Amino acid sequence: MTEPLSPAAQQVFWEFNRAASGKPDDWHYLPAIAAALQAAADHVVSEPPKNWDLISPAAAREREIRKNLLAIAAELEGAASR
Repeated sequence: MTEPLSPAAQQVFWEFNRAASGKPDDWHYLPAIAAALQAAADHVVSEPPKNWDLISPAAAREREIRKNLLAIAAELEGAASR
């Protein structure tokens, strides 16, 4: 891996590694971590309808959470393919 991860992605990566192996840099886990985050985004915060922001402030917050989870997952997937 050549580029550093964002603070959010790095924290997810470190916490997973601490729980899984105790090693801080098991890069082969990146695809699995990304898949878990994508599943969480899909199952905890479902795909938003186009007008979700109009439904409620809580729905807008859920949309932001989903976006952040998917962004971290995409970053970890990208790091795994470098």
